[in-house]
Amino acid sequence: MDMPSSDKNIPSPPAAPNGGQETNAHSPARTPAVIVGVVAVAVVALSVFYLLRPEPLLVQGEVDATRLDIAARVDGRVKEIPVQRGQNVAAGAVLVQIDNPETLAKHEQMKAAKAVADAQLANVLVGTRVEVIAARKAEMERAQAALLLAQKTFDRTRTLTEQGNAPQARLDQATDALHESERAVDQAKSAYEQAVNGYTKEERAIAATSVEKASADIQSVQSIIDQLAVYAPVASQVYQRNVEPGEYVSPGVPLVTLIDLTDVWVHFDLREDLIKGLKIGDRFDVRIPALADRAVTVEVKLIATKGEYASWRATRASGDFDLRTFSIRAYPVQSVPELRPGMSAYLDWRSRQ
Repeated sequence: MDMPSSDKNIPSPPAAPNGGQETNAHSPARTPAVIVGVVAVAVVALSVFYLLRPEPLLVQGEVDATRLDIAARVDGRVKEIPVQRGQNVAAGAVLVQIDNPETLAKHEQMKAAKAVADAQLANVLVGTRVEVIAARKAEMERAQAALLLAQKTFDRTRTLTEQGNAPQARLDQATDALHESERAVDQAKSAYEQAVNGYTKEERAIAATSVEKASADIQSVQSIIDQLAVYAPVASQVYQRNVEPGEYVSPGVPLVTLIDLTDVWVHFDLREDLIKGLKIGDRFDVRIPALADRAVTVEVKLIATKGEYASWRATRASGDFDLRTFSIRAYPVQSVPELRPGMSAYLDWRSRQ
């Protein structure tokens, strides 16, 4: 059956221009919307991340080291300080030289006293001189001769008195002379024996003790002189000079402060609620701003409570509990020669592990 003539006259649709690319004409218009959507999603995600993540808890500490305050044990005037601040010194190096003329003069006096004691001891050990012994012997012989003469005089006088040819007074004089001659002989004999025997054991002991005492006096003064030079006890670095040449110092006054750079640590003061779970041997990294924010691994070796200067309260009287402060010492695991006392150190305490 033939189609109506009206259907045959319907015009066909016009062909699409540019070869049928109508659907791709709107693609560039949708690209900015996609980018805006991605950016919006990223902003929302970052906002949620920053809002939900825990805030960092920055903890600041300080580098410290063993410090030695070197003080004088004697008084005097500072003569010389051969070291400068920041100088590395070896163990036994002279730090300060003190002058004390009175002590030096006393040392010379003690040396002279010992020389006298040595001479006295030598004299005692040698004994009596030969000339002295000979003189004592001659004195004894003279006394014996005088005694012999007095005895003869007494015998003659007594005979004459018995015969009535001499008075009694003359006999009395002869008797006294005889007794005096006997005593003179005893004294001369004792002096001679003393010269022959020399000094006694006790006298030798006294002389030897005098020498020992003089030696002890010299050592005592010498110990003071030795302390006029102040030495470094260990290899360290001069941290501070507390005196200058010409100043008068007394015992116990710090002259030089040293630091032992082989014993360096990082010190933190933390509330007790922050040290929960912290134990000896824990390791974490700290940042040192003075070393270009360098990370240094440290190990905890001390956890100690600090002194409490307020009265302890058994119950809570305010809105919160009183929290103690603990001192934390963390030592570098590896040696860091650049570390110096006073440098700051910090870390994020919550993410330290």
